[in-house]
Formats: sequence, structure tokens, C-alpha cells
Amino acid sequence: MSTGVVYQVMHDTLYHYQLPVSLSRQILRLTPRQLPWQDVFASHVDTQPQPARIHAMRDAFGNEVLLFSLEQEHTELAFRARSRVEVKPRYLPAASVDLALEEVIEFYRFQPGKRYSASDFEAMKFLYESSHVRVKRMFANWTHEMMAPGQTLCGFIRALQNRIYSEFTFDPAATTVSTPVTEVFEHRKGVCQDFAHLMLSCLRSVGLAARYVSGYILTQPPAGQARLVGADASHAWVSVYLPGFGWIDSDPTNDIFVNTEHITLSWGRDYADISPVRGMMIGSGAHTLDIAVTVLPDDEAQSVFDASWNRVGR
Repeated sequence: MSTGVVYQVMHDTLYHYQLPVSLSRQILRLTPRQLPWQDVFASHVDTQPQPARIHAMRDAFGNEVLLFSLEQEHTELAFRARSRVEVKPRYLPAASVDLALEEVIEFYRFQPGKRYSASDFEAMKFLYESSHVRVKRMFANWTHEMMAPGQTLCGFIRALQNRIYSEFTFDPAATTVSTPVTEVFEHRKGVCQDFAHLMLSCLRSVGLAARYVSGYILTQPPAGQARLVGADASHAWVSVYLPGFGWIDSDPTNDIFVNTEHITLSWGRDYADISPVRGMMIGSGAHTLDIAVTVLPDDEAQSVFDASWNRVGR
């Protein structure tokens, strides 16, 4: 018998262009990953207008990617991603497996003749700087303040995510997708993407392998109020590699270890690797963008979404 939680997710994106667009090419990462703790029952993306060409592939990190091209004149572009997934409980490593922090950091230092598993090598690509993540002394010094002798990796992750949660303010108006992580660190404000990049900068600056994860999170409405369709949003968190165990997911925005309320879409070095929507166009001038995300438990979704939902094929 399943012990997971089944969700239905709808992600709507609408571009409205001031002038007609003659050519548009888009890259979408809106399909949840099939994982040991996450089963994807159905996932589909609809676009309007219909694309001239469409191609599905996997990127270098194993994420599902949809590429399409529109070659007819249009003033609006809309796509809806719909998925039905089950998320199963995830567990932190037992005390016998949760290595000391110093031991994990030492693990990545070069040692002639040392053997690494395929998983170890995969993790090593997440040790270094990337477009939105910086390896700097300022981050290392700030992070070292949370380290203690004998501290385990999980204990350290808990301390780091708590400090970010406690000292930084969630403020959607404070940053944009291009705000440098150094500026976020200085002003102590941002959103989930910023806090994920900050935590990654701290982790990599002290020699730990950590990756950026994008997805969704179930939000709870105020007591006595119904859930609002379209009121949710994409979410971001981090995943830290523990040799001999695997990946441990941490959500610094909410000061929690990731469990059954998080739905995983993609992972990469940072946001630039896995932005949910990216594209180019020829034509237009100014444009507006509207995004609406709805995450609902399966039993609630039946009364909200169209009855054909469960027939959506991959």
C-alpha cells in the first residue's frame, strides 16, 4: 500500500506581445522527474498556438526538456503544464551513516589512488562556482561560524538553513532573477531562488557538493479559507551530497528538510541551468507575462480541475 501523497499540479504561462511575433523558440522544463521517492502518473504540456515543431529530450542533468518552435505570427503565447504525481516520505540518514562534517569535506580533497563511485563523480560537478553561485571567502567565513567539532553533515545543514531563515527576509520586491548572490547576502532580502543560491554559495565555499532544485511546494491557505486556484508559485531549494548515502534536500526558505510537500521538477548547478521557461523571439516590443500555479492534493483537485485530467497522457 502506498504511503505517499498524490498531487495534481497546473502551471499556466501567458505571454502577451505588444506587436506581432513572427518566430518564437521555447525551452520548457515543466515535467516532474521520475525518482525513487516520486512517481509521475501523468504529465503533459499544451501550447497555443500549436507549434510547428516540437522535440522532447533530456539535458545533461537528466531533466526532461521540451523544445518547440512557433513559425506563425502571434500576439499571445500560452502553455499549460499539467501533472499528477505521488510524493513518498523521505528520511534523513541514520546516525551510523550521517558522517562528520569534517569527514565529508575531506572526502572531496584529492588523494592519489582513491576510488570513487559513479554517484560520487556525479556529485563533484556541484562543487564549483556557476552562473549564480559564488565560491568566496566571505561566504566561507560566515559558514564557518556555524561549524562545531564533531558536528554531522545533517546537523550542519540544519544550522545553516535555520540561520538563513532567521536572518533573511522574504521579500519578492527586493530582487530579480539576475540579482547577484553577493547583493542578497548584503541586503538580507530575497525569495526562494535567492536563498537557494545563497545556501549553495555557503556550502560550496567550504568544499561541499550541493545542487539547485526547482519544483513546487504545497501551500496552506489561512484557517477557514479555501485554496485559491492559481495562487501558488514555483519553488526552489538545495540538495547536499552525503557520500555513502545520497542527496539530502534542504529548504532554507521554510527552514525544513524536504519531504512529501515538495514536488521535484529539475536540478542543476543553479537557476540558469534549469529555468522552467526560457526562449527567444523575433518581433514584438514590450510584452507582459502572467504565471499561475496551482498545487492540490488529489482528493481536492477532482472538484477543481476538469474531469479529463486523469486521462492526460505523457
